[in-house]
Amino acid sequence: METENLRSHNWFGRTGKDGFIYRAWMKNNGIPDHEFRKPVIGICNTWSELTPCNVHFRDLAEYVKRGILEAGGFPVEFPVMSLGETLMKPTTMLFRNLASMDVEESIRGNPLDGVVLLCGCDKTTPSLVMGACSVNLPSIVVSGGPMLTGRYKGTSIGTSDVWRLAAGLEEGSVDEAQLREMEEALCHSHGHCAVMGTASTMACMVEALGLALPGNAAIPAVDARRKVLAQQSGSRIVEMVREDLKPSDILTRAAFENAIITNAAIGGSTNFILHLLAIAGRIGVPLELSDFDILSRNIPLIVNLQPSGQFFMEDLYDAGGLPAVMKELDAHLHKDALTVNGKTIGENYHNAQCYNASIISNTRQPFNTGTGLAVLTGNICEDGAVIKPSAASAHLMQHTGPAVVFESIEDYKQRIHNDSLEVDENSILVLKNVGPKGYPGMPEVGNMTLPRKLLQKGVTDMVRISDGRMSGTGFGTVVLHVAPEAAAGGNFSVLKTGDLITLDVQNRTLHVHLSDAELAERKKQWQPPQPHTTRGYVQLYTHHVQQAHLGADLDFLRGGSGAGVAKDSH
Repeated sequence: METENLRSHNWFGRTGKDGFIYRAWMKNNGIPDHEFRKPVIGICNTWSELTPCNVHFRDLAEYVKRGILEAGGFPVEFPVMSLGETLMKPTTMLFRNLASMDVEESIRGNPLDGVVLLCGCDKTTPSLVMGACSVNLPSIVVSGGPMLTGRYKGTSIGTSDVWRLAAGLEEGSVDEAQLREMEEALCHSHGHCAVMGTASTMACMVEALGLALPGNAAIPAVDARRKVLAQQSGSRIVEMVREDLKPSDILTRAAFENAIITNAAIGGSTNFILHLLAIAGRIGVPLELSDFDILSRNIPLIVNLQPSGQFFMEDLYDAGGLPAVMKELDAHLHKDALTVNGKTIGENYHNAQCYNASIISNTRQPFNTGTGLAVLTGNICEDGAVIKPSAASAHLMQHTGPAVVFESIEDYKQRIHNDSLEVDENSILVLKNVGPKGYPGMPEVGNMTLPRKLLQKGVTDMVRISDGRMSGTGFGTVVLHVAPEAAAGGNFSVLKTGDLITLDVQNRTLHVHLSDAELAERKKQWQPPQPHTTRGYVQLYTHHVQQAHLGADLDFLRGGSGAGVAKDSH
């Protein structure tokens, strides 16, 4: 690509006052004049000490810069809002769309020809991809990689054990001293969660979509090969600028279908649905909640990783990584889908090998014949709900029981462990007002801890239903993302304790045994909740956030505004 055709030339190639200003202040970094004639590559960095999963990104960015320089580019690193899943209140999902706006405007407003998206923790990946899609400049993703498997007294542990430990704390098999001791053993290296949680699912998603180089998903954060991939990605983005290879060229309907099929086979997080729907809405690819069920239904679970299985992300990498998984799915995938390295996805996994069939099985003899995802419909969820069968209990896949309803998370916390709570193992726990508008932000509270008195009796799972989300590291027979949410006034909002509910995963239904007339009468009495706030981003979010079946993006952010900037700054 000629210098005059570079987008950055509209800044650095100018003469007179404007060119002087654009170049002069950049030169205080010791940049020689000839650098301004090279492709300018932004490194969009979500490093933050408040995002522990991404805390090694300063170092990783240096390897990206090496690759950009090696290929003849001009690297410029810039920060964007970083979302630390383990620390931010009330939930990082509230701020995913805000972070995407930061990314979009930072890319559009600056003299960039291409961008490397450096992301890892759960929401940092979709927010960066969403923002980049709305600008549609050449973009490549570099994930930070999973942390090493935790080790505690000779046993492998990971984030999914947090939920087991929480239950153990309630029923008395674990105490606070043990928890404190295990903290140091669980997260003993840089990186995001070592299981197939949301962060690892997002890393798999971008590789399956074709937005990252082969191998990106599973290389551990502290493995030297992660740095090599970062450098290779830096080199490749310069080539992508010269080829004018943009997200819209890669993110076709075929790419989205490949990602959905792959997610079912790896037992990925249910959060995948929300994020992929939002990305599709930004790039303009029609995608509906029903597509996830149709494409996942005949795909068995072939990856044996927690929370649906036994092993961890570093084991997946040693077994062949995502390319080996996708090769096992060859008959189901669109092999000709284009990827960031200029090759098709089929070419990328063609020579992949599985080195451990205990970790990566095949569709003929899968690790689990159940799929990783199912979409439910019924009079509780007019616009749908989701469940992860691979992480649920087989005996609860078809279940009828009375509802025990909690109107809010505060109501749940106050009553769940009361001895007077009328509940048994056949009951169905229902948690309302934890959806996008209701919480606000749709937190990961859907996998509710069971009542203490049932845990002490040895009950380990119950059907649970909410309009919220569940951590990708979680497990259980948990129905999530009920739409419309309670705060939007659908049928879910008027469920009462004692209502008889039937979950039938085989037939993809979720039904309350009430007549349409009874539901309509209850809704006449329903009152919408009071606003959470009257100012700021939270007010903007609650007024404009879409429901879960649409991806929970802000309605005015769907689509994109492109890379053009109409006016100068001086």
